[in-house]
Amino acid sequence: MTEQTSTLSSNTLYAKLLGETAAITWQELQPYFARGALLLVGETQDLIAVAQAVAENDQGRVSAWLANDQLKKIDDGCAANLLARDPSLWAVVVAPWVLVQERRED
Repeated sequence: MTEQTSTLSSNTLYAKLLGETAAITWQELQPYFARGALLLVGETQDLIAVAQAVAENDQGRVSAWLANDQLKKIDDGCAANLLARDPSLWAVVVAPWVLVQERRED
């Protein structure tokens, strides 16, 4: 695959994921939490770029985000916090994961 083709494919995936991203409530996400399928994306990260890296199995970037808590599996404490606060959330599916990020209030 040429670099140009790779870039085009990458841009196409980014656009596809962007189109599949939606606002969602914690209530709607609870079944995915129960299955252990939720990943929380840090507030400084680009949700779609992280989803793209997960979809492309970019182990270098994903490992770095996991190491510095910019990407993490939602645990019981985090889930309780989200339930109590009920923040606005964005989500995108990269099977088997659902990536979630709090919506920034600008």
